[in-house]
Amino acid sequence: MWSGGQRAPSGREGRPAEELKHSTWQPWSHRPASSIISSFVRSFKYAYGLRFEVKGREILDEDRPCVIISNHQSILDMMGLMEVLPDRCVQIAKRELLFLGPVGLIMYLGGVLFINRQRSQTAMSVITDVGERMVREKLKVWIYPEGTRNDNGDLLPFKKGAFYLAIQAQVPIIPVVYSSFSSFYSCKTKLFTSGTIQVEVLDAIPTRGLTVADVPKLLDTCHQAMRTRFFHISKIPPKNGAPSGPTAQENGAPSGPDAQEAQ
Repeated sequence: MWSGGQRAPSGREGRPAEELKHSTWQPWSHRPASSIISSFVRSFKYAYGLRFEVKGREILDEDRPCVIISNHQSILDMMGLMEVLPDRCVQIAKRELLFLGPVGLIMYLGGVLFINRQRSQTAMSVITDVGERMVREKLKVWIYPEGTRNDNGDLLPFKKGAFYLAIQAQVPIIPVVYSSFSSFYSCKTKLFTSGTIQVEVLDAIPTRGLTVADVPKLLDTCHQAMRTRFFHISKIPPKNGAPSGPTAQENGAPSGPDAQEAQ
């Protein structure tokens, strides 16, 4: 999820793509501060009585480059991220988050790559470089395709950046779905109690052989699969006729032989 803002500090979005190619930019899991940050963030779940139940973690651990996409509800997503964050993974986030005080500092130290969506040429040049590096160095890139936090009990429409990146690099997309936080957390009503968050990693969706013309269909496939699983694991009624139930992945994320093509 990336969007506009002021100029990034050295080593981030404002840096030209050519300079990025020769930089020492590292994935989150390879940054010196990452283990400390991970332990710090994960400690909050004990303080606030949060539990995470993860399904499909092994899909993320496969040694291959990929684009990981997930829904985004609140800062609590950061705790869920630490439960499943694979090795050699970097997050791409919108520019404004850099200025959110301690949160921005933690993300900066953790190696998050901030993108200014309003400067389309700069953003696309960085994305192009990330695509080349993720294949060359077998990196995983984590993106929030909704583009902003959303606690309305549904998924927002997806932006196209993650899907352009996956097709450009010809790497699979792996959807990750967090269940709704609404039963124990609400910023509007100041509700915050203990609760359990379901985190489900869906089967990889291949992009091999796809072109930019396939972006809308790929986006829709991923959105449908994630939205269906979101309603199912959240145990809330689907909105606007969205399908639900254990067959959710069959509606979008292939398994078996189709999933193997993503490798």
